[in-house]
Amino acid sequence: MEAPWSQHGHRDSAMALTDTAIKALKPRVTAYAKADGHGLVIEVLPTGSKVWRLRYRLSGRQEKVTIGPYPEFTLAEARDKAADMRRLVARGESPAATKRREKAAARNPDIVAEFAKVWMSEVVAKDRKDTTQIQRYIDKDIIPAIGNRRLSEVKPADVLAICDRIKKHRGADQTALQVRGVIKRMYAYAVARQLVQFNPAAAIEARYIATPNARERVLSAAEVGRLFRAIDQSNMRRSLKLALRLLMLTMVRKSDLILARWEQIDFDAAEWHIPTTKTGVPHIVYLSVQAIALFEEARRLACGSEWVLPSRSTLAKPIDRATLNVAIKAMDHDLDSFVLHDFRRTASTHLHESGFAPDVIEAALAHTIGGVRGVYNRAQYATQRRDMLQEWANIVDRWAAGAKIIPAKFPSVRTGTR
Repeated sequence: MEAPWSQHGHRDSAMALTDTAIKALKPRVTAYAKADGHGLVIEVLPTGSKVWRLRYRLSGRQEKVTIGPYPEFTLAEARDKAADMRRLVARGESPAATKRREKAAARNPDIVAEFAKVWMSEVVAKDRKDTTQIQRYIDKDIIPAIGNRRLSEVKPADVLAICDRIKKHRGADQTALQVRGVIKRMYAYAVARQLVQFNPAAAIEARYIATPNARERVLSAAEVGRLFRAIDQSNMRRSLKLALRLLMLTMVRKSDLILARWEQIDFDAAEWHIPTTKTGVPHIVYLSVQAIALFEEARRLACGSEWVLPSRSTLAKPIDRATLNVAIKAMDHDLDSFVLHDFRRTASTHLHESGFAPDVIEAALAHTIGGVRGVYNRAQYATQRRDMLQEWANIVDRWAAGAKIIPAKFPSVRTGTR
């Protein structure tokens, strides 16, 4: 019930609330309200909490809006806030609807700079331990250019302008590519939150910004971990997920895996005998415990086919050569300019850095050693290759789990010994 007002429009001081009266209000079994005047009430909850609310009528309908708790909002502050809200009502606007919009805007800001903060805290910080580089791209390149724009106002031309500026002024083509990737991932989250319907960065293909030299692309430990977690969480067929992990663990060429038959896999000896490779010679892949487990699951999924990776349309043929490439491209991951062959280069690079002998690594990759060394070196390093591939599988597992890896150092294998 509202407190009476005098004929001059002022509160009747005898009936209006006071701080002393408010402090004296005690909780009851159910909530109750005490009026201050002109729709302003303080509601006392059973817990003892006290909350200011404003009751009003708009277009013939009764509405109520919460102002805030007491004593965070003092009596004077509550009255001032109520007066502001009554002015909205006088203009035909709903204070309750306005407050709902403000709360929604706080949860889902549509200004690029503010949304970038939400994306960093809700997505990036949960996915990786080190967010320094992404935050640097946002602060240095993205916010100065489009930070004050609404998400829906940013167009592909704006993204392209950011990338062109980086290339022109810093000569950093790969940085431009990375910044485009950051914007693309941020907008993917905005689309998922239904704040926008269009991803301006996705409209620009990476090759129009920069084309990295494929021979130089090596995935870092963090990138390997993120990629495998993304593969596990994707909606691609289970058999393709197994295939992608096998490519990394076995270090074989994609064509070798696609054309693999079950007769080539010796589960008892933990070996995969490839009859002929790109170099035209047979090759043995020594299978880690993890690789054996992947092959065992793949065998169950193959439904009796002779092929390790049978086609979806017929068990009599293997998957198409482009199937794995299409699966990777369709997947939501944040690795720009990544291709499947990078798995072999990545494995080789990290194994070299871990101290394994170059000849052992080259043998595991089925590479031909050139020159005099190639003529005289007939060692196949079976034991060393088996140990190395097992350790490599262990390392990849730890990366995929998000562990921080410090590469171990291994004694070199002498050329010419077995």
